[in-house]
Amino acid sequence: MESFDLLVIGGGINGAAIARDAAGRGKKVLLVEKEDLAAHTSSASSKLIHGGLRYLEYYEFRLVREALREREILLRTAPHIVRPLAFLLPHASEMRPWWMVRAGLLLYDLLSFRGSLPRSRRVLEGAFSSALKEQARSRMALYWDAWVDDARLVVLNALDAAERGAEIATRTEFVSARREGEVWRAELSDGREVAAGAIVNAAGPWVAQVLGRRLNEQSRSGMRLIKGSHIVVPWVSEGVHAYILQQPDRRVVFALPYDAFTLIGTTDIAVDAPEEAVIEPQEIAYLCAAANRYFERQTSPSDVIWSYSGVRALYDNGAADAKAVTRDYHLELSEGAGPKLLSVYGGKITTARALAEEALDRLGMEGRKVTGSSFLPGGDILPAFNSWLDALTTWLPAETVFRLSRCYGTRMRELLGGATNLRSLGRHFGGGLYEAEVRYLLEREFAQTAEDIVWRRTKLGLHMTTAEQQGLARWLGTYGPS
Repeated sequence: MESFDLLVIGGGINGAAIARDAAGRGKKVLLVEKEDLAAHTSSASSKLIHGGLRYLEYYEFRLVREALREREILLRTAPHIVRPLAFLLPHASEMRPWWMVRAGLLLYDLLSFRGSLPRSRRVLEGAFSSALKEQARSRMALYWDAWVDDARLVVLNALDAAERGAEIATRTEFVSARREGEVWRAELSDGREVAAGAIVNAAGPWVAQVLGRRLNEQSRSGMRLIKGSHIVVPWVSEGVHAYILQQPDRRVVFALPYDAFTLIGTTDIAVDAPEEAVIEPQEIAYLCAAANRYFERQTSPSDVIWSYSGVRALYDNGAADAKAVTRDYHLELSEGAGPKLLSVYGGKITTARALAEEALDRLGMEGRKVTGSSFLPGGDILPAFNSWLDALTTWLPAETVFRLSRCYGTRMRELLGGATNLRSLGRHFGGGLYEAEVRYLLEREFAQTAEDIVWRRTKLGLHMTTAEQQGLARWLGTYGPS
């Protein structure tokens, strides 16, 4: 029976970050995920690395400060998938007075002291965005946060963990475990039985089910399942700015540039089970109305190109309203003697690295902490790499160079190999997806299916027809590593 220092249950952002940190400390790690990495909540976010401006209204100062510190680390260590993003905040006097908006932004600036992004400022009327309605342009503020490819952030954490010695077992379900002396004996769906000195339950919306049904443990912490949904529509505002739109119910909705489209989200709806991560017609109508309140170019449910929903497993802090439930994380460590069990509740994609560090400290796992200073795979971008990218445009379309560099960073060299023309990249599946990229994803980034490739490792599903995606799936059915 193989033995591990740590067994991590769940391949979302928290599980992947914990596996990466533990492997960096020199521990022998096994991560198991019943589906694909980032198959659920961690690929269904608003794609933001942010402190959470609205959390200031709920006095979550510690969370905001930590998130802003983590924003800086991610901008530095993953510049290919995490990028600065400017936000315009149109004033809506009937929702929040201007002094409150400015005070919130000034506090946000203060909490991000010595950060690399510009400070917030007032925007003069007409200086930006003719896409907004006239009344929305009368008074605006500008501030900065960052954008992330959320699913790729998960995959790169898992890849870094694997390159540091961890085993990443996708499509492998955790079945059960029992304590035997100082170790856990765990059964997995692939028939293996393994021993582990400690277990981290990072199953996201399924954390309580894993505790009760698979580990026969009782949770001491309450949990709230909150669904958040997003829609993708044709551009409502051309340009590079994002928008934070205040709503009459005192929620805020983001409108974000998303490739050639606009991403609008999110909702906050309490649900009873993780399986309820399905967008409802009333959510689509709400998000369309939220955008239409501000933009000249109106959008309707018939314009929706793509939509997605995720269920967040939030720690229950007793808030009555779903939007007020804390986004801070909570770690529950088992009591008593024997091997340790730690369960993860809540958290934000922005703070996953800090959560992982604290989780391993709580488990008493010593070793060098490397994740705060180490690049994620592909993030070691230097001027010489940018010069190499420029040279590629002699044979590779500029838009393809741009996309690949934003996905893979310096790992593009490995992906392209010795290719010198489009023919040497192999079959073109559509949407700019070539066989060389598919093989790289299968062999290096744990992908197995067409959905893994076109919706999580890339977002090329937005640019590929159904027939093209089916063609990729058929090819995968015959694929065998060379």
